[in-house]
Amino acid sequence: MIWLAWLLAAGTVTYCFLALIATYRYQAVERAKAPEAWPAVSILRPLKGVDLGLEENLESFFRLDYPGEVEMIYAVAAQDDPALGVVRRLAERYPNAQVRTLVAGTPRWNNAKVWSLDHLVGAARHSLLLMADSDIRVETDALRIVAAEFAAEPKLGVSTCPYRAVGGPSLWSELEALGMNTEFLAGVLVARMLEGMRFTLGPAVAARKEAIEAVGGWREFQNYLAEDFVLGQRVTEAGWGSILSQCVVEHRIGSETIGANFAHRLRWNRSTRRSRPAGYVGQLFTNPLPLFLICWPAANFAPAFLGLGLLLRCTLALATAQSVLQSPWRPAHLWQLPLQDLLSFAFWVAGFFGNEIQWRGIRYRLERDGTITRIS
Repeated sequence: MIWLAWLLAAGTVTYCFLALIATYRYQAVERAKAPEAWPAVSILRPLKGVDLGLEENLESFFRLDYPGEVEMIYAVAAQDDPALGVVRRLAERYPNAQVRTLVAGTPRWNNAKVWSLDHLVGAARHSLLLMADSDIRVETDALRIVAAEFAAEPKLGVSTCPYRAVGGPSLWSELEALGMNTEFLAGVLVARMLEGMRFTLGPAVAARKEAIEAVGGWREFQNYLAEDFVLGQRVTEAGWGSILSQCVVEHRIGSETIGANFAHRLRWNRSTRRSRPAGYVGQLFTNPLPLFLICWPAANFAPAFLGLGLLLRCTLALATAQSVLQSPWRPAHLWQLPLQDLLSFAFWVAGFFGNEIQWRGIRYRLERDGTITRIS
């Protein structure tokens, strides 16, 4: 079994070097030049309730510095949703903004977000769409970057905005944000380098309306939990391009109790296993520290062996979180990073077991094709 331990250690070391190369290659991409004529853009935002920081999240889009025409459309399920009050206040504060709201009604599909997006796309006046969750904030130049990328490539169908996760006041939220900014982003960059962006990832995706319509519209994704991932697959299969944008957005993940956070992590892992089975198995190598701990006995418990694992992990974390996402490195990360890796590894293992999830208070069964079926 010693040979297996060394094989695992070699695998995670190889992955770390691949991730560093992938990080460099992403950063080497030059931003698209400003087009002669800026395309008109529809910004689509599904809303439900007032989460922590919602007004600040939405206001960042009102502050966008963009020379072209922009409309913002917000969708809620019911007229009495308090999020509408936030939108109205912002519309009064920014009277020159083109703002519309629509009531999509009670979702008739398993994925409520897809239900809202289908209504939003149908209401959009423009071809270029920027779809963002309610917990996303942007810099003032975000739309310029995204629109320039689409203007430079007529066959570009979808674009994923990498996101800098910002945790809430709880430890569990901070750990999850740290994992998103280091482990998760590194995996995305490696996949981009090895096979291209044949997928998209929320919570901020730009797309041409024609590309979405070419694959049947959002109704084709009504029963998928990871609808964003499947969208990218379908669009690229239909011959459209897909990229990882140079526009980094901010993902305010809020603060959950330990129970809610753990349930969320388990749901995400089970969903990833169904959406990308082979890739999910490969996630074994994305957690260097747990693997180095497992292999430590084969190295006669040498402190230098664990030190190598920690050095690799910190180097990769700095390359992704700080260099790519501009997420500040704090001294607390030195102990939070190993804890996050152990948690991530535990939930990765747990993700192999069970096919039921709870989402928005409803129980679903995850099918082999990534769709969900409501359990009565």
